[in-house]
Amino acid sequence: MAKTQLNVRVDEATAETARRQALQRGVSVNRYIEELVQRDAGEVGHTFVDAAADFMKQYEAVFADEFPEPLDPGRERGSRPRT
Repeated sequence: MAKTQLNVRVDEATAETARRQALQRGVSVNRYIEELVQRDAGEVGHTFVDAAADFMKQYEAVFADEFPEPLDPGRERGSRPRT
């Protein structure tokens, strides 16, 4: 994967913490920051999926009442089935 340069400004305490954490993990500061961003992005995705699953659990009965029969992907709701 191609890399691009990203310059950020942080206070000295944050920079020192990043250096120390990277050193403890045995990776460069660049790699450490990259991993943090990737992990954060993954957590957002998991949060969305978890919220969607909770929504479906809460409203499962409502959907079952509104859509009592499975919809054939080849036809629109309310149209006659193909024979």
